[in-house]
Amino acid sequence: HVQLVESGGGSVQAGGSLKLSCSASGFTYKRPFRNFCVTWFRQVPGREREFIASLDRDGDATYGDSVKGRCTVSGDGPRKNVYLKMNRLKSEDSANCYCAAERDNGGEDGFYCASSTMIPRYVPEYRGQGTQVTVS
Repeated sequence: HVQLVESGGGSVQAGGSLKLSCSASGFTYKRPFRNFCVTWFRQVPGREREFIASLDRDGDATYGDSVKGRCTVSGDGPRKNVYLKMNRLKSEDSANCYCAAERDNGGEDGFYCASSTMIPRYVPEYRGQGTQVTVS
């Protein structure tokens, strides 16, 4: 079965950096992970989910306003892992960060990686449990 597992979170001082990883498994030959839109979200208890960044099947990235210029999302060659490098971390970056995946058909089905994932009511096809980022 499909699994997304995040790692790389931790406690850092303000101004520091972290690199989060989203490791995928269970995707099939007919539905390979490389054809999925991968999105990083973060969640603080009691607050709305926040979009951090997305990476579409073509490798194009989109970033949320709060992290633009401080974060980079990327995938490895075979696209088994998607990474989120976070620099110049601030206390307000503290949250549970998780990755999510949705089949990316380039908009043929009405789903657009860069924009559909920003909709507050968006429910991804798959998601991981998250990794905690704490900035002090």
